Amino acid sequence: MAKRDILILPDPVLRKVAAPIADIDDRIRALAADMLETMYEAPGIGLAAPQVGVLERLIVCDVATDEDAEPAPMVLVNPVIEAASEETKVYEEGCLSIPEFLEEVTRPAAVRVAYLDRDGTPQVVEADGLLAVCLQHEIDHLNGVLFIDHISRLKRERITKKFAKQARLA
Repeated sequence: MAKRDILILPDPVLRKVAAPIADIDDRIRALAADMLETMYEAPGIGLAAPQVGVLERLIVCDVATDEDAEPAPMVLVNPVIEAASEETKVYEEGCLSIPEFLEEVTRPAAVRVAYLDRDGTPQVVEADGLLAVCLQHEIDHLNGVLFIDHISRLKRERITKKFAKQARLA
């Protein structure tokens, strides 16, 4: 396992659509392990492959945030939201690719996500609460969508300009 660098806004890779994964092989399993290590070290609760510069449909997450809780890592290959509740919920979201910014985002309160696990076995997860938010946020990354796309244009432009300026100065 190896920690990877996390891309930061305005990196153009963050706005690209990731390709489906045809074969779950040792390369994909190693990428998932690297992503989990990177996510835990950041620290964060979710990470999508595009955030580490890999345009493939792979996400990892672990919402066991209580210090006493056992880690519960999830690896989702080619995840698809099959259903979303009409009921919505507002959560304060942040992103490892947009550090130090938190904004309230309204999303469906519950989702059903189909995916392949790291062995290639089809799985379905019914999620609500923090896990539902995390899955939607990370699947958005696979489609080139950032959480700031769900907030007001004014706030989004302010954040985007700040990161563009930081990138120019780096």
